[in-house]
Amino acid sequence: MRVLLQVDFAFPPVALSGDAPPPALLELAESINREPGFLWKIWTVSEQDGRSGGVYLFENREYAEQYLAMHSLRLSQRGASDIRSFIFDINLPLSQINHAPGV
Repeated sequence: MRVLLQVDFAFPPVALSGDAPPPALLELAESINREPGFLWKIWTVSEQDGRSGGVYLFENREYAEQYLAMHSLRLSQRGASDIRSFIFDINLPLSQINHAPGV
């Protein structure tokens, strides 16, 4: 069953929003595409709150948990703090009524 992974964190002061992301983030985005079970990601940022993150769709909970373990370590190594994460099961009937992508 497909699951949503939501991750957000306090980020160091770098430009994470805008039309031209830094090359390192472009490389990160490409690498995420190669993660097992990964289907899509919506990147999120709140410069006002100093938080960044994303909402991901994975094929199943196991893939989401594997990615979360790896990504949490990577975020910590890059200076992120206060990492919060949640894995949600998807209510398919209601999500389909509201045109949820990929479910």
